[in-house]
Amino acid sequence: MAAGCWVLDKMEPGTPLTLSFCGGLLEMGQMPRDEASTIMVCGFIACDLRPFNPLVGALPRLLHLPADGVGAWVAPMLEQAVFESGAHSAGSAALLQRLSEMVFVDGARRYVNALPPGSEGWLGALRDRHVGRAIALLHGDPAQAWTLEELGRRVGLSRSALHERFVALTGLAPMQYLANWRMQCGARLLREAPTSVAAIALEVGYDSEAAFSRAFKRATGLPPGAWRRAQAASNAGQRGDAALAART
Repeated sequence: MAAGCWVLDKMEPGTPLTLSFCGGLLEMGQMPRDEASTIMVCGFIACDLRPFNPLVGALPRLLHLPADGVGAWVAPMLEQAVFESGAHSAGSAALLQRLSEMVFVDGARRYVNALPPGSEGWLGALRDRHVGRAIALLHGDPAQAWTLEELGRRVGLSRSALHERFVALTGLAPMQYLANWRMQCGARLLREAPTSVAAIALEVGYDSEAAFSRAFKRATGLPPGAWRRAQAASNAGQRGDAALAART
């Protein structure tokens, strides 16, 4: 085990690791496919959990999807992912990102479709005719000056009926849900776009940078500028660790 740990320490991050388990022994390397009774492909996809990620929060810690319900396109996708992970060709990282996203979305969709009728929680809300439509509208245009009346009119429910139904399924009032989603959108833009905080505030539905900053600090504990710098420092540290591991 110590030798195995040493090998892992010396590996460059992102390098695929092939293991074989046979006769009670775990070894580095791959046995011939025709001798293997089971082949497992393990991967990783990163998701933003904060400040607000209703999808990941609604999924179970362990999600088992039977093979008999998998689409015919999934197996070739996984085969391609295995190839790309070892090829390190130009564009492999981008392809792996898209492949992992597609497989994840397909798995989440299968789980949602298998939920019993009347399920509560965020995933159950997506299947609800009215609440699911309301969530889609809020996600599609978080910057709009939504009101409960306007949202209810768009989905075909009264103000009070939509509020009651939304809270029953998601645990949040519609406008609170919108506020949380705006924080998630703002966090993504702060991390990915070199846009000013004032411009991001307008893009996610706030009239002023000050209002957005106050709301963002309540949600994350940091003002937008400080949060962006912390994210940049964390990413720089990860890149430095990867470079150090590659040189070791």
